[in-house]
Amino acid sequence: MYFILKKNTVIKALACIPVLALIMLIGAGLTAGNSVETAASDNNWGLSFNSDSGIPVGNASSAELKKYDALYLGDTGQKKIYLTFDAGYENGYTPQILDTLKKHNVKAAFFLVGNYIQSSPELVKRMVNEGHTVGNHTMTHPDMAAISDKESFKKELEGLEALYKEATGQEMKKLYRPPQGKFSIENLKMAKSMGYHTIFWSLAYVDWYNDDQPTREEAFDKLIPRIHSGAVVLLHSTSETNCMILDELLTKWEEMGYTFGDISELAAAS
Repeated sequence: MYFILKKNTVIKALACIPVLALIMLIGAGLTAGNSVETAASDNNWGLSFNSDSGIPVGNASSAELKKYDALYLGDTGQKKIYLTFDAGYENGYTPQILDTLKKHNVKAAFFLVGNYIQSSPELVKRMVNEGHTVGNHTMTHPDMAAISDKESFKKELEGLEALYKEATGQEMKKLYRPPQGKFSIENLKMAKSMGYHTIFWSLAYVDWYNDDQPTREEAFDKLIPRIHSGAVVLLHSTSETNCMILDELLTKWEEMGYTFGDISELAAAS
């Protein structure tokens, strides 16, 4: 979770904490071979993992999400991965992450908040220049499910759009990731009315605690067995572990026969 203070000061206690259901699921150390049901509460994005298909099931189906131009999964008939990063501040690892993505010719999506664009415009421009997508993670990273009026909702997204255009000279692509995975049907409708696709995820792990980073082995135990066709992967670019393992991780996924897709193209085709 990010707390945005005046003059771009950020309390880096927690980095974009995903939803409670996902924390409980991953924190239990469950492997892909288990069949797990999550008790996802209202307004929280949650997943369950089915041992038969290996494809996680969201607490809203792909068909239901599609009504609102939202998604969490690509085509499960193709061995393709859509790599995304969330970032509320720059922790010093993005340059190496970008170097690794370039080495593997992978185009990722970076969902950023207002503080990031204000404090690291050169990195934002590098993302764009190297063919990555910058998505909207809101201006101040609030609980968007608690916002019911459209003007307040629009302010969070349009504020970030303005910062992005100021930094890059370009219009922001209409891809939105709700902070902490918190959402409501009304939020999805409002995002759609603004021309946005809402992007959830089908694979993530606990990578956001700066003072309690997973080991290489712990990361691979989650990210290798659970990878699946059409996966929308959420990582945090604030994670030292992700920075250190990314080259090896992408290599392992490639050796498993996966290729990497562009989340913008997936959203456009959905």
